[in-house]
Amino acid sequence: MERYIALLQDFAGHLQRGDAQAALRAASEACFAAPQRREPHYAYGQAWLALSEPARAEQAFAAALRIAPGWPEAWVNMGVARYRQGAIEDAKLAMRQALRHEPGHEAAAANLAAFMRITGEAEAAEVLLRGSLQADPANAAARLNLAAEMLQEERAAEALDLLDPAVAPAGDPRALRHWHLQRALALLQMGRGEEARVALAGFEAIGPVPPALAPLWHWRLLLLAQAGRRLALAGREAERMAQALEMMGPDAVPEHRIMAHYDLARFWSGQDAHDLAFANWQSGHTLLRQIQPFSRAAHQDFIDTSISLLNHARVTDGARASNADPAPVFIVGMPRSGTTLCEQSLSAHAAVHGAGERAALGQAFGVLGGGRDTAEAVRRIAALGTGTLDAAAGIYLRELHALAPDKARIVDKMPGNYLYMGLAGLMLPGARIIHCVRDPRDIGLSIWTFRFHGHHGYAHDLADLGWTIGQQHRLMAHWRAALPNPVLTVALQDWVTDFDGTLARLLAHLDLPPDANCAKFYEQDSRVRTVSRTQVRQPVNARGIGRWKPYAAQLAPLIAELEAAGLLDSQ
Repeated sequence: MERYIALLQDFAGHLQRGDAQAALRAASEACFAAPQRREPHYAYGQAWLALSEPARAEQAFAAALRIAPGWPEAWVNMGVARYRQGAIEDAKLAMRQALRHEPGHEAAAANLAAFMRITGEAEAAEVLLRGSLQADPANAAARLNLAAEMLQEERAAEALDLLDPAVAPAGDPRALRHWHLQRALALLQMGRGEEARVALAGFEAIGPVPPALAPLWHWRLLLLAQAGRRLALAGREAERMAQALEMMGPDAVPEHRIMAHYDLARFWSGQDAHDLAFANWQSGHTLLRQIQPFSRAAHQDFIDTSISLLNHARVTDGARASNADPAPVFIVGMPRSGTTLCEQSLSAHAAVHGAGERAALGQAFGVLGGGRDTAEAVRRIAALGTGTLDAAAGIYLRELHALAPDKARIVDKMPGNYLYMGLAGLMLPGARIIHCVRDPRDIGLSIWTFRFHGHHGYAHDLADLGWTIGQQHRLMAHWRAALPNPVLTVALQDWVTDFDGTLARLLAHLDLPPDANCAKFYEQDSRVRTVSRTQVRQPVNARGIGRWKPYAAQLAPLIAELEAAGLLDSQ
């Protein structure tokens, strides 16, 4: 037997026993014994991952891939190493490479879908996972990741169907632990506490709780205690969860660590323990800031160039698309400003289709501008001629009308489309725009308290968050003055103080007749993917107004930026 093979056997034995240092030594010796073979370098990378050294693991997997560029397992582990360093887009590329070399690779598809969900591509991730399950119903990784998506959207019954005990991965303790945890969470969301207790007992029966999963375990025990109204026990579980979070170690899945902080913050906020809640939100944002950097200078350059080049003369008198299609409706604003409420009220109308948060306008901006959210992209957009704009509008409108061919208005409520309203004015002259606003302190707190998927780099520092809200108001003031497209501003408080009048203004803005169903929007059986899904299942209420006040001291950096932007003068 060649020496490197014996060393790899030693490596596998050490790794299975949990001795990562011994595994590393064996893999290192194997690399020296057979530097031209791919397997020792791959083992070396696995050992470094076990030792929570993803940068060194990446180097080892790269060495394996130089020898065997089409090795899917090495690409998957390369992606894991990049993810653990915060480079999630690189991780997605690595998973796609694995799938290119082996279509249907289970781990690559499951990991890619998880990364897509984190970066805001939830629908595409669901399509990918359902395709994996259609090809192989026994694919436990696909089931677990799809169930995680369902639970994130509070689609507990669908998650529970995926986690049928009859197809549980009995031969894989790691997957089975996750299976019991996800099943317990689905049952808790459905109010079936005793069955959740059984699922948690199944988790515990596998063996000692791994440190990387301990916070998830304690979170479910906390929810179980809350369901039984044992609040003192829930508080103790929160404390144990915080301790377990400190003990997770650097090898824990980053998203598990992030979500544990947000879960703890939600619990302590519900107990009016504002300092504990805020400390956990801060910890979650600190982790997210490492993988979602933000540059004020770059963002201001984009805003300034948009205001300068996409001015009234350009968007009114310059080249524009020749269509006058009145179907497109854009609801824009900062996240948590009431965009979902606005869309749900409209989508209850017989002539309206609510299309949710579509990426189409931003994608068109990226294609036409040769990039997203840069000053250079704005310059290219401003220079477009009628022919190019007509072609782009044709593609956009065909895709839009395919969603609901029989509807007179189709609503896109992607809040961040406010950045691209200049392109909307050039490409879609008949579009209507609705700008949702809210007390910026409530917006700031609400953004701070949610784990948004997608890229929200501005949200992870309170001062940056307040500054960005100010820039958003500045840009929308410009669009109102520059665009020929009609823009209606709707404040969240307007819905509370005068629902009927606000709805009437909204329908008049879209040239639509009254429809009694709009006032009963909360009775719709529609899927809402945003974090506002719970609120829009209820009649309008004032619970979200003034929510910032107990956190005024902690929000001081945000409030200072809002004051500097002149947004609190009329509050």
